[in-house]
Amino acid sequence: MTTQMSELEIAQWRDKKRYLWLMGLIAPTAIFVMLPLIWALNQFGWHAVAQVPFWIGPILLYVVLPALDLRFGPDGQNPPDEVMERLESDKYYRYCTYIYIPFQYASVIFGAYLFTASDLSWLGFDGGLAWPAKIGLALSVGMLGGVGINTAHEMGHKKDELERWLAKVTLAQTLYGHFYIEHNRGHHVRVATPEDPASARFGETFWEFLPRSVWGSLKSSWELEAARLRRQGKSPWHWSNDVLNAWAMSLVLYGALIAVFGLALIPYILISAVFGFTLLETVNYLEHYGLLRQKTESGRYERCAPVHSWNSDHIVTNLFLYHLQRHSDHHANPTRRYQTLRSMDGAPNLPSGYASMIALTYFPPLWRKVMDHRVLEHYDGDITRVNVHPRMRDKVFAKYGATV
Repeated sequence: MTTQMSELEIAQWRDKKRYLWLMGLIAPTAIFVMLPLIWALNQFGWHAVAQVPFWIGPILLYVVLPALDLRFGPDGQNPPDEVMERLESDKYYRYCTYIYIPFQYASVIFGAYLFTASDLSWLGFDGGLAWPAKIGLALSVGMLGGVGINTAHEMGHKKDELERWLAKVTLAQTLYGHFYIEHNRGHHVRVATPEDPASARFGETFWEFLPRSVWGSLKSSWELEAARLRRQGKSPWHWSNDVLNAWAMSLVLYGALIAVFGLALIPYILISAVFGFTLLETVNYLEHYGLLRQKTESGRYERCAPVHSWNSDHIVTNLFLYHLQRHSDHHANPTRRYQTLRSMDGAPNLPSGYASMIALTYFPPLWRKVMDHRVLEHYDGDITRVNVHPRMRDKVFAKYGATV
């Protein structure tokens, strides 16, 4: 039974996670935090070990966060209805996302210096970094770029012009500025349908999904912007094309960095950008795997509901990703700010947080063993209601006794 809160209870209610949202700054500050450890290891003469902290991004993603999710488990708490308006309008929460950006670019620039420097004696190295440390550094910067896409995702959904502009700034690092267009006007319209490049199909491996989503999202974003500009009587190549001006930010950023640090920076740019947007696509893969919106009698897809997104309420990764894992509520209420997102009744749930599931996507047999039966259970065993990969359709339908 739902009970209403008294005025006193409403006034006294406080968000217990209020200051924990600053955990979102772990990713863009991690490299700086590791510097004293790197210096200390070099002072002890452990020069090979001193290269390990440069891998802090992958270590956080694949080891630390999954362990913390296992330790602390689901959140289990939703904000009550009576405080939603107050919580939504509290500007503190948006400042928690804004502050990500200066730390993000400080790390990108500092990482470029470390990657190309020939004399790092102040850090205890004899000369510059060896390639194992360089690769770890680039992957760590890529990880903060991937988390940055999520930060841009939060801001890009809002109506405030500043937040939308900051979203494109944040996306510049990963060369993924077109995400700003495709996600809002493409993915949210076509989510959990065969027409959506960012919705994974039952039986589709991550390695099949990745090129389909990357190319499909890029193509869709261009078509959406071209159509918008043609309706205004403008050329798709007009300066107001949000795909072009977002890509221009990336060109300016990396053009300036190459001018300062030289062509030796190119591997750093490629490794970090590709790893960053691949993390986004990994999350895309697991968020809607196998889920399908059914068609109504009119032939149109039913409205997107919480049942069309995989949810996870594991608190640690949710703090790290601004409640991205409460994805069912996000698709049902796209403009709702992260602090007010809820775990929704009826939403299908992942067995763990995103950080744990990301590594699983790389190994298709393990992924299917964990997830395929959950998809079928969600649809009460009715394979005809599942978004099945066309390659698998005959085999899967035959297996479950359905007619193609």
